[in-house]
Amino acid sequence: MKYSHQLVIGSLAVFVLTACSGSATQRRQAKDDFEYLETPEFTQWQVPEGAEPFFYPNFDIPQGEFTGGTGPSVDIRPPQQILELIPGARAERQNGEVTLWLLRKEEADRVWQTAVDMLSARQIEIREQSTDSVETGWVTWVSEDEETEIGSRYSISRFEANNRFGFKINLIDWREGTTVQPVTATNKERYNAFMTNLVTARYDQDLRDEAALKAQELVKRIPITMGSDRSGFPVIIARTPYNVLWQRLPELLPTMGFELEERNQSQGTIKAKYASPDDEFWESIGVKPLELETGTYTFLMGDLGNRTSINVTDASGKPVEEEFLKSLAPVLAAIVEIKEPAE
Repeated sequence: MKYSHQLVIGSLAVFVLTACSGSATQRRQAKDDFEYLETPEFTQWQVPEGAEPFFYPNFDIPQGEFTGGTGPSVDIRPPQQILELIPGARAERQNGEVTLWLLRKEEADRVWQTAVDMLSARQIEIREQSTDSVETGWVTWVSEDEETEIGSRYSISRFEANNRFGFKINLIDWREGTTVQPVTATNKERYNAFMTNLVTARYDQDLRDEAALKAQELVKRIPITMGSDRSGFPVIIARTPYNVLWQRLPELLPTMGFELEERNQSQGTIKAKYASPDDEFWESIGVKPLELETGTYTFLMGDLGNRTSINVTDASGKPVEEEFLKSLAPVLAAIVEIKEPAE
């Protein structure tokens, strides 16, 4: 049977420690044999008549009913970790269930919407859905640690408790190949973590995408004027952070007739050879042509916090005249307005 939405665990943003080679069984089981399973049943120690026994409590075997795997059924793989990709969220694991706790309702609402969007994007079937809960259809996982394809179904819910907002993922059904089997504690703990990491990874990617869009908007609008640096010398001032201008200036200079030769971001320098564009260019931007001789010049960028200074030196390292900077500022401003940043 084929499934339309397989999740390859190796491609997710999760970290699983596995052996470098061998079968799935070898990666899950201890390398030693299981002779301990043939250990005879304990018998009562017979004390010789007249002897007084004395026992150290250090080696007492705990009393009680204990359940768990033995021999080949013991899974030696390390526990799956929850990726801490949601700022301010705290992960809690109890009985295999994973709960993310958030302090603000708007954050919890965003995590919930992220989960719903992730299910839709990955074409995971939704069997039941309400305002605060979702029950999925079968999700198929493919992993080198498993001998067959794994299927799992989840209950995802959100709630409020103790002035905090919870987001819970719980494995409710388990399938190996086409056979439905009971949900074990190991599988519940492991595959709840995998599904939670899908949500946290999607949340993190959404934040990154939003930040990139905001950066693009900042790059599009860069006010440029004349000013002075910290020493009082005249410079061009771009009202944008250094890292934003550094991305944009190498795109702008060639438009103005500067052929880039060298760049050094840590030093804030761009070396370029100048040859004036034709009259059509200057007419198109509506700015007076630069009065600059053909030659090699170096642009020096200085980080002023939320602003960036721009100075220019000639081939000998001597700063250009202030009048040139005053003529360059409106040219840069005009180019910024008409030239879209590269994607």
